[in-house]
Amino acid sequence: MGFIKREWTPYEADKWTKEDWIAIVLSPISYAMLMIGTALSMFLLTIGFVILIAGIIITVIMFYVIDPKLSKISDEYEKKQKHYIEELERNANWEVSNE
Repeated sequence: MGFIKREWTPYEADKWTKEDWIAIVLSPISYAMLMIGTALSMFLLTIGFVILIAGIIITVIMFYVIDPKLSKISDEYEKKQKHYIEELERNANWEVSNE
């Protein structure tokens, strides 16, 4: 899967790319296949197991495609959130010490 980008900067990861569209298409397909496959597998139908395995494979592919982007965005958000909380605590401590 050389056409799937695996390394992202936070700025790049925040933009819409083909990886997002791949995930958008695969997500409902994998969900439907997992639900239908599970239901049919409960009746011990062979087609149910085939659909379930196909749904699992599609879910893994979707995870492979979109996880690097989501991880990079999440890491950047956590850094910003940590900085914001530290700044908020500094401001709150300053207000408390003046009272």
